[in-house]
Amino acid sequence: MLEATDEADKSMNAPTRSYVRDAKAMAATPADVKEYGDKYVFIIDMPGVRQGDIKVQLEEQNVLVISGKRKKREEQDHKDHTKYLRMERRVGKLMRKFLLPENANVDAISAVPGQGPLVRPMYQDGVLTVTVEKKPPPEPKKHKTIEVKVGY
Repeated sequence: MLEATDEADKSMNAPTRSYVRDAKAMAATPADVKEYGDKYVFIIDMPGVRQGDIKVQLEEQNVLVISGKRKKREEQDHKDHTKYLRMERRVGKLMRKFLLPENANVDAISAVPGQGPLVRPMYQDGVLTVTVEKKPPPEPKKHKTIEVKVGY
């Protein structure tokens, strides 16, 4: 039997509901990440999510967060008293978090298609594609030539 202090410690270390919900959402959201010479491309399956329910955000200056919520379509169900006999398609939150590399250009991220050259999301046929441009490589440092004089 646990003592009162053990129960308090156990409840303080238990994951929060939002943490568990986010962990399930991340596990259920498949994604591919590709690297090209000048950009990173994130491809996320989000079937059944309306474009207006998708969010592309930047957290902590280098974490790309892509989330959405698939809702059960109930408007027709209420009218004709339909009930589900089987419901296998997932409803609820979808989410993925990606730690961006240092060379990802995050200074002017825009989540609106056609605005901002650095991040271009595109949503078609249940697949979201987000492109993050890379920062240009640093200019090579010019070496200074020093003349060597021989002294006698």
